Amino acid sequence: MPSSLASKMNALASISLIALIALCVIWELWLAPLRPGGSWLVLKVLPLLVAMPGILRGRRYTHQWASMLILLYLMEGLVRATSDAGAPWLPLAEIALALAFFGAALAYVRLSRIGAPH
Repeated sequence: MPSSLASKMNALASISLIALIALCVIWELWLAPLRPGGSWLVLKVLPLLVAMPGILRGRRYTHQWASMLILLYLMEGLVRATSDAGAPWLPLAEIALALAFFGAALAYVRLSRIGAPH
């Protein structure tokens, strides 16, 4: 049974993942798409959608592999923060959400292991 802190970390991971998915969709379709009318880059949310059921259910294994996946979104945010001429807050928000997810997912993995102190 995960501790109270582990449950909070799972909630933070879930919230930051959902917010990152929403940000990516809104960013690539309406706020600052690469092409007017939307961009196929919106498909970048598909791997996040694959991870979402396991994260919402608190599956430890999903937190493990998704914490590595999220690093791609962190890198994209860093690249676009230095290269995009559009709204500068979008890549900064992506970086913040990716870091929040990464930290929460790793904390959840550590706190939910068998024999972890409660």
